[in-house]
Amino acid sequence: MDALRRHKHRKAQSLDSPDDTRTFDQGKSQVVSFGDFTVTRNTFEPGWRWSEHVKPIAGTDSCQVPHTGYVVSGRLKVAMDDGSEEEFAPGDAYVIPPGHDGWIEGEEPCVVVDVSSEAAKRFAKEA
Repeated sequence: MDALRRHKHRKAQSLDSPDDTRTFDQGKSQVVSFGDFTVTRNTFEPGWRWSEHVKPIAGTDSCQVPHTGYVVSGRLKVAMDDGSEEEFAPGDAYVIPPGHDGWIEGEEPCVVVDVSSEAAKRFAKEA
C-alpha cells in the first residue's frame, strides 16, 4: 500500500506496452513497473520447459526465482528440487519458492501474471 500512497495520481499501463520485454525460445516476459510494484505477464508456448528454454540464460541448475501470481490460461506444471510436483490451471493463484523446474502441460499456450518483484528483476536474465 505504501507504493500506492507515494503516487498522487492513479497510474495505469497496459502489459501490451511494457517497460521491458524478454523473449526466449517458446516464450516471453512483459514487465510493467510502478515504483516498488512490478507486474509481469509471462506467455509460454506448448512445449516450453524452464530447464530447456531458460536454464541456458539463467545459468543455474533450477529456477532460483520466487514466483507469486495467477494463471490466466493454459496449464503449468512445477517440480521442486525435492521431487514434489504441482500443476496450476486457469484461475489458480500460486506461490512457488526458488528451486524448481516448470513446463507447459497440453497444447494450449500458458499465460501467467506474476507480481513478484524478484521475478520481474531476474526471470529469464543471466544470473
